[in-house]
Amino acid sequence: MIEKMQGSRLDEQRCSLPAPLKTEEEYIPYPSIHEVLQKGWPYPLIILPQFGGYWIEGTSHNLSSPALSDVPFPWSVKVKLESDPTAKLYRKHFLGKEHQNFYSSDVSLGYLILSVKYEQSEKQENLRLLLRTRTGTKHDLIPISCLNEFPNAVQMAKLLCENVNVERFFPVLYPKASQLIVAFDEHVISNNFKFGVIYQKPGQTTEEEVFSNTEESLGFLEFLDFLGDKIQLQDFRGFRGGLDVIRGQTGTESVYTNFRGKEIMFHVSTKLPFAEGDSQQLQRKRHIGNDIVAIIFQDESTPFVPDMIASNFLHAYVVVQLTHSSSGETLYKVSVTARDDVPFFGPSLPNPAIFRKSTEFREFLLVKLINAEYSCYRAEKFAKLKERTRSALLESLFEELQLRSRCMMGLPVEEDDKTENGSGGFFENFKRVIRGRSQSLDTMGISMRKQQPATMPSRPTTAGLALSQSVAEGPKAIAASFALPGRSPSRTRTSRFHGRRSSAIGIENIQEEKSRDIAERIQKVVDSPETLLDLKSDGSSSPSSPEFPSRKSK
Repeated sequence: MIEKMQGSRLDEQRCSLPAPLKTEEEYIPYPSIHEVLQKGWPYPLIILPQFGGYWIEGTSHNLSSPALSDVPFPWSVKVKLESDPTAKLYRKHFLGKEHQNFYSSDVSLGYLILSVKYEQSEKQENLRLLLRTRTGTKHDLIPISCLNEFPNAVQMAKLLCENVNVERFFPVLYPKASQLIVAFDEHVISNNFKFGVIYQKPGQTTEEEVFSNTEESLGFLEFLDFLGDKIQLQDFRGFRGGLDVIRGQTGTESVYTNFRGKEIMFHVSTKLPFAEGDSQQLQRKRHIGNDIVAIIFQDESTPFVPDMIASNFLHAYVVVQLTHSSSGETLYKVSVTARDDVPFFGPSLPNPAIFRKSTEFREFLLVKLINAEYSCYRAEKFAKLKERTRSALLESLFEELQLRSRCMMGLPVEEDDKTENGSGGFFENFKRVIRGRSQSLDTMGISMRKQQPATMPSRPTTAGLALSQSVAEGPKAIAASFALPGRSPSRTRTSRFHGRRSSAIGIENIQEEKSRDIAERIQKVVDSPETLLDLKSDGSSSPSSPEFPSRKSK
């Protein structure tokens, strides 16, 4: 009897084992581009790679009638550019106003920089706090009425991050500290962008085909004229996006625009040099393959597959297809695709995703491109590298503030401290950190190529092209400085599912142009800071009582 009861209990606890992993033959992938083409017209603007790794926005492009009046206007308000919300908080709320800055070092959190400002509005007293760590910046506006007593710097930091574990914060006593801090906070802001523009003719399904196009249709020329201004590269004075403006080695003309104070250079595939006998057209791919976002323009219905272009950098595509209304007016169908780890970015496409050729659509498209690049920096690979760069810059800022504050108090400064901080201070270290990342990347790329097996495809690589031009440019430097050669990181696959091919794009700086702009702005800060930052006042104070204040119970 006991054995029966125990046996029934064991049977109840039994569970079925999971089915064995499918072999490659048993796995059902997405339809290939050739299977889609065999099914016939109409084709979607975008189809997913056979093994996924991308998401798509904007799959509906059908109108109840082809009348122009049926095309929706999705904009009720001005489309918004996305950016790091904390980047300009210091400039907006602290710079030029009375406030205090503190620094400290935490065993687990690393270097900490705290900014504190007392505010009073509508009979309410508040503390505005800004805490910088290697992972990000935390911000809050805390009513003093919620605290039992006025907190000290350590307690303020714990109000923003409970994991802070330091005995004290040290006051920043350097009069120009605000200039250093605002430079650190805004290093992620970029006013220069470069996007690829690839012309895909009907039936073209490989990167070799799209990069080999030399002729431009009337529809494509009309779109380029709509996108920006055609400029001559020779002696061009604006943002050049890595194009040669002296020797003409990257073509004679390009498309450029200035949008909301941001300079945008388009790398147009048909305007970059064409090399006879080079099926891969590496002179074109070395620029477009090192962009992060690209436009795919189609004259007619033809599908685009995101992994058609093998690249370590390209993470998002905006596909634009030309069509016309019944009255002959120009319309554009739009779809967007990005890698799985790229967060969604606005503005959202309407349903159906069809636009009239108008200034509103141009604004929508340019905002979509800029927001796409910002969102791509939050992808897994770029996010980790961004944290590494931020950590190095924060360390440099901490050392500079510590050294300058000690000098202001007349305390002795070790010679080693002066050497470590460098003769140029934080701004020179700022540039050294980014340049060091580019140089270390060269070594990493070489070591990885040595580790690659001999059975790799015979396709030539462009690793190391123009590596000597590596310099910093905000978040773009992050992507340029750390992206590794090899397989495109769209999706991690097991050995049973082989990738279509390895990337032919090697390590190359994707934004070297802004280095001049950074150098000029830094020099202005050093020589005449008031003209750049309009600094009015910057106070400092010592920490107060060590007790941690508890919030009043409501």
